Amino acid sequence: MNDKLEALDLRYQALEAQLNAPETYNDPALVTRLNREQKELEPVVSAYRRLNQRRQDMADAQELMGDPEMAEMAREEFAQAKADIEELGQDLKILLLPKDPNDGKNVIMEIRAGVGGEEAALFAHSLHRMYSMYAEARGWKVELANLNETELGGVKELSMVIEGEGAYSRLKFESGVHRVQRVPETESGGRIHTSTATVAVLPEMEEVDVQLNPADIEMQVFRSSGAGGQHVNKTSSAVRLIHKPTGTVVECQQERSQFQNRDKAMRILASMLYEAEQERVNSEFESQRRSQVGSGMRNERIRTYNFPQGRVTDHRIGLTLYKIDAVMDGDLDELIDALVTADQAERLKAGEQG
Repeated sequence: MNDKLEALDLRYQALEAQLNAPETYNDPALVTRLNREQKELEPVVSAYRRLNQRRQDMADAQELMGDPEMAEMAREEFAQAKADIEELGQDLKILLLPKDPNDGKNVIMEIRAGVGGEEAALFAHSLHRMYSMYAEARGWKVELANLNETELGGVKELSMVIEGEGAYSRLKFESGVHRVQRVPETESGGRIHTSTATVAVLPEMEEVDVQLNPADIEMQVFRSSGAGGQHVNKTSSAVRLIHKPTGTVVECQQERSQFQNRDKAMRILASMLYEAEQERVNSEFESQRRSQVGSGMRNERIRTYNFPQGRVTDHRIGLTLYKIDAVMDGDLDELIDALVTADQAERLKAGEQG
């Protein structure tokens, strides 16, 4: 591992030198690429340099143990440096894990009401609010692409684009079946109902990332049916794309112009086709990985939101938090951090066994 870390440190130094050269800035695309690579390397190089410093500190402390006046302080410094070295070594193992190539991408999120009728649709609306508030707290941008509501304000289905640094790396763990246990607003007898909603999280793909043959895509236009302003039901600005080879259907009706809706629909279609192809190619690997970390499977209950008990339980990692109001207001970091840590631990274990 040390040889690899040394090579990364040398590469980081080369990037610094190149970025400090005035002629580099004659090529803006090159500057962007170099800055991106430097930013990716910075956490690894920083930890590696800190590791080397603590190794030196431990060696210095060992030398001072021979001095009676400094021995006690040297032993304390030696013990602390040793602990820091072990921690930094573990951190570096995690930092050197292969990156998901899609982690830096934006997200296409689809939320659909599941079992439970109107209450399931109301829960889907709650999930939409939760993820929107989480995105806002992290400074991400949310764009609604398609929304199919019920008369009581629930959500039958929706799709939205979440744009921001690290969006997919955080939200990819949210794919699956979410279960709610609460007394519905429509329940007069005070009985607790159990309902579900499904969440799908896809990395956003541009058309250039996926081979799309225009001849394979049928476009239909229609009038928007949901809330959205004066243009609703007056102009045929909504767009439905049908990918004929796979039967995949995407609708977008939230923008005011047909062109904007088509552009967003094409991005969503590209993401859905990419995901389908990835699942086909990597089905065996993905099946094994999902069985280990329990993430991403659409027909698997991943989380329960129990309102009477005020708890949220993630079944994949056995984590229960008694702060359901905060979670529903978008406070998801504790849950997602735990899922990221569990995923890293599983990948480390798989790497050691391999």
